[in-house]
Amino acid sequence: MDNLDYGIIGNCRTAALVSKTGSIDWFCLPDFDSPSIFAKLLDKEKGGSFHFEVSDDYNITQKYNGHTNILMTRFESSEHGFILFDYMPRYRTSDLRHYMPPEIHRYIRVFKGAPSVRVVYDPKLNYAREDVRHEIVGNYIKSHSVENSEDKVYLYTSFDKEKVLNREEMVITDHQFFLLSYNQKLVTVDINRILLEFERTKVYWLNFVNRSRDYVQYNDMIKRSLLVLKLLSYQNSGAMLAAITTSLPETIGETRNWDYRYCWLRDASMSIDTLLFMKQKSAAKRFIEFIKRILKSSRNEPVQIMYGIRGERDLSEEILPHLSGYANSHPVRIGNAAYYQEQNDSIGYLLDVIYKYYLYFPGTLDEIEEIWEIIKNLVRAVLASWKNPDRSIWEYRTKKHHFVFSKVMSWVALDRASLIAELLQRDYYAIEWRKEADIIKKEVHEKGWNEELQTFTQAYDNRDADSSLLLMYFYDFIDAGDERFVKTVKYIKENLFHEGLMYRYKAEDDFGVPTSSFTICTFWLIDALYMIGEKEEARELFENMISYSNHLGLYSEDLDFETKRQLGNFPQAYSHLAFINTAALFSEEKKLSKFIRP
Repeated sequence: MDNLDYGIIGNCRTAALVSKTGSIDWFCLPDFDSPSIFAKLLDKEKGGSFHFEVSDDYNITQKYNGHTNILMTRFESSEHGFILFDYMPRYRTSDLRHYMPPEIHRYIRVFKGAPSVRVVYDPKLNYAREDVRHEIVGNYIKSHSVENSEDKVYLYTSFDKEKVLNREEMVITDHQFFLLSYNQKLVTVDINRILLEFERTKVYWLNFVNRSRDYVQYNDMIKRSLLVLKLLSYQNSGAMLAAITTSLPETIGETRNWDYRYCWLRDASMSIDTLLFMKQKSAAKRFIEFIKRILKSSRNEPVQIMYGIRGERDLSEEILPHLSGYANSHPVRIGNAAYYQEQNDSIGYLLDVIYKYYLYFPGTLDEIEEIWEIIKNLVRAVLASWKNPDRSIWEYRTKKHHFVFSKVMSWVALDRASLIAELLQRDYYAIEWRKEADIIKKEVHEKGWNEELQTFTQAYDNRDADSSLLLMYFYDFIDAGDERFVKTVKYIKENLFHEGLMYRYKAEDDFGVPTSSFTICTFWLIDALYMIGEKEEARELFENMISYSNHLGLYSEDLDFETKRQLGNFPQAYSHLAFINTAALFSEEKKLSKFIRP
């Protein structure tokens, strides 16, 4: 059975997935949302990969190099052994900018004997839609499209280039390297350069992690999730991606296959909230800048639920019929048609983050005034939409309802906007927005509560349980000890908990009844159980969830109920931010000794 046994490497410009045997099976250049050059993940025959073939007597293991995003794949037999270090350079330069070229370094360090390998270098440009030709030019291999000579990549290596292209067996006796770049390199590329970039990148990641909170328990796993969230941020704009992949199916053989290489306001706001909690303020600040640019450039247009990573509004969907799909799950999609949906919850998350922005680092007067104008526009959008049905947090494509959680998040939007107005001493706005927030809360308690079932339901006009309602306390809509919330948690668990995992909902949607578990929903249940006092049960469920990550502690979007196989796009920001938030409930933060100066 295939599983998502991959590690992620990246540099906040793009990222790649490396299998547990050291094969690069997914990589887009030059940016996250660019066409792939390796897509074996989506088609084993056509997609293309970059890997090493060794004899069957090698044992292959994999881990990260401490608290960094440098991945180590160890190949060892009784007589021979080498370690493959995969990373993408990222570090600060002397002018405090970030060096993050669109390239992968594969540094090979022999630790025993003289290993022999065959290298399979098989780039397939533009989602494997173009034939590729290789040429040896001086100190690199140029691989370019037969149809479009401008579409090309460069491979630098210390190995014999002819032998690499011919897949001949080669003996490794010393340090070796590959450098795969979107651009022709203007610096000398040799092992000394590779080692320098390796050390600089290693130090960058160690410094990044060192600035965050430390915990007594689960610290390594929390740090890994934090490193994943960082890799899902796009440095050039501040956007946060939902995941780096497209079309990994929520259920094998079904059609719930979506492109997640975009910035959902919901996912991104939740991610930034978690990064703020972990003391990573710079990422939050860049995201606010991203939002400011979007909302300024489209001041008179409706706020979308999602944008391209540079702020693009049109994310039209296209199907790639020539690719077989992950585990033959069709179709493979690029683009995402959900971008034009009405989802009334999305502005709530955004204003929750902006409120924290005002609390923690509001900036200069002109910046405060600029964001204040944005807030007023956002509130106008909420006032115009909250009474209408929408497609919910779950993005139904063919139906709209008065979803209760969408109403809750509309209340959050107006509540946080009112609090911001109070901070800025804009009393008129604070009072007016608070009045409307109170109206929403009253309506949810009247229409969202089902007296017969003794629970809040998914929508005003149905009786379904919905995992999103587990977040009602998290956003301060209701107290965790409130009898209505306690009963809702128990009702949701009774109806949606299955084989140790949670359904999002069990009602039929556009594609039938969901058959996999949405990973974040189980974390939400654990949090809610903890908050209503069921702490032992919550911890037991959390320990089980830890065991369902892959070999590197990474989580996808979904899990199979029976096998616990990871499904859906990967790695998923939603899942990792939830892991951090939940793990923090069960551990104490480490405190520096008062005798040690940081």
